[in-house]
Amino acid sequence: MDRDEFARRTEAIRARLYRTAYLYLGSEADALEAVDEAVYQALRALKKLREPAFFETWLTRIVLNECRRELRRRSRLAPEEALPDSADPVDYDALPLKEAIRRLPEELRTVIILRFFAGYTQAETAAALDIPQGTAATRQRRALELLRLELGEEGDP
Repeated sequence: MDRDEFARRTEAIRARLYRTAYLYLGSEADALEAVDEAVYQALRALKKLREPAFFETWLTRIVLNECRRELRRRSRLAPEEALPDSADPVDYDALPLKEAIRRLPEELRTVIILRFFAGYTQAETAAALDIPQGTAATRQRRALELLRLELGEEGDP
């Protein structure tokens, strides 16, 4: 794969990568930065891509690693150093779901974000996470059960 093909294929999936990063990080600025950094890293490591057919899952994995790196960085900040992202548009109708997803364990949260918000198929999700498809299905089922429990309990008096 040459640089022109890399640029064309990256541009074709950029919105999907951004959506994944935004849902993972919850911040527009951090998501843009994570995607930009991931694209830069992918371009530098382009020779390591063995199979061009797996370009999208390869780049998605790099984006997810960047998101995890950002979350680790955030966790090292003292609470008073972590400033809220006031430029974030708040959708109050989706807030309980958004918060419930953020409270899921990382392995479950990642599957839900990729499957339902980034539009990946079960097979693409499994490939992006480098796990068997059955494991992805199990994690999805478990995450949905936890979300149903949490969201169902929130509505009770």
